[in-house]
Amino acid sequence: MYKIIGEIVFVFILASVLLTIIALMVSRMSLSRNVWLAGSFAEILDFFYLPIKYLFYKFSDPKILDKWMVSLKNIAHKNDFQKTKKRIILAPHCMRSMDCPAHSTKEGIQCISCGKCIYERLGKDAQKYGYKLYIITGSSFVKHILRDETIEGALLIACDYELIKVMQALKGTKIVTYGISMLNDGCYNTEVDYEKVIRAFEYFDYAETVQSVS
Repeated sequence: MYKIIGEIVFVFILASVLLTIIALMVSRMSLSRNVWLAGSFAEILDFFYLPIKYLFYKFSDPKILDKWMVSLKNIAHKNDFQKTKKRIILAPHCMRSMDCPAHSTKEGIQCISCGKCIYERLGKDAQKYGYKLYIITGSSFVKHILRDETIEGALLIACDYELIKVMQALKGTKIVTYGISMLNDGCYNTEVDYEKVIRAFEYFDYAETVQSVS
């Protein structure tokens, strides 16, 4: 009996290791092309995230793992995000100006369009493409925002680590996420490639238009 149990455990561990290795290879490939079964491989990496992250801390750079996973999740979520109607943008306060005059509420920083940082432009473009912009300073703000049960899609702007945290936190809810990685990490003076933001706006706007026509 113990021998059989041992063999079953060994096979399970071996299968888990092989699936994880394949999932990591696929996630790396996802950086340059679309991959098959992205959702399934993303689930595998989510399940083994902590032990894999530990190995990356020991032998590589954990930021690499997060970047791969964001790419894989975006591919997995893309079609479902296209189907969403009410969308929001969750963006970090670290991209605002150091002397930002805006005040904070329970729903984040309330931009006053002073022109000192990217948020004046992002606010206008978000409205143009049908998104409501939230500039948040921490995860507690997300809880207040997501009390709105009509929200279907959340476009996230953050470092890869924070993108993964929010994507994992919202997994299993009706809110579909799609992430745009920032150019640098940190608590202030961070930036995003704004062309990526515009491409995301235009891509999902075009996809929504095509769906409504068809």
